[in-house]
Amino acid sequence: MARTTNYQKHVSANPLQRFLIDNFYRELFRTIKPLKPKKILDVGCGEGFTLIKLKHEKVGEKFEGVDNSDEALTLGKKLYPKLNINKGNIYKLPYKDNSFDLAICTEVLEHIKDPEKALSELKRVSSKYIVLSVPNEPFFILANLLRGKYLKTFGNHPEHVNHWTSQSFKRFIRENGLKISCVRHPFPWTIILTRK
Repeated sequence: MARTTNYQKHVSANPLQRFLIDNFYRELFRTIKPLKPKKILDVGCGEGFTLIKLKHEKVGEKFEGVDNSDEALTLGKKLYPKLNINKGNIYKLPYKDNSFDLAICTEVLEHIKDPEKALSELKRVSSKYIVLSVPNEPFFILANLLRGKYLKTFGNHPEHVNHWTSQSFKRFIRENGLKISCVRHPFPWTIILTRK
């Protein structure tokens, strides 16, 4: 069975990695729970780790996920056969306008060439809320170096094409017509709750 970098991140036995991931999810759920969303879409869902954690935390009633990686989806369907995860393109999501109370897009925008277009699609399919997260630079690079990751690129993840500080990411969100309701900083990420 193939292993994606996202899968490896979530099942790592490294205690520092486990601490960082657990802290990320703690802050993510702290952000989402008060919204009491019923229908949740995870865009860039990978193998479905976030959706399954939301289900276990009893946050939401209907869960869907889309990802463009066949490898991640194949693995996700083996790990969580009851999850509704399907192939999808972040620039053209296969849903009607305002289909979900909450759209989640975590650890995706730093990987894509046109984050503005992606954000426009997230706004279209969400009826009210969008939760976004990206690495908080330069802290993300520092965390990689501390874990001995990506040393040849000085801590830069080789698949990241966008790099935001917390401030520059907030500016990016506002410039694209969303209102910021809440910002959290689980090291080394920025999580932002936005509303239309």
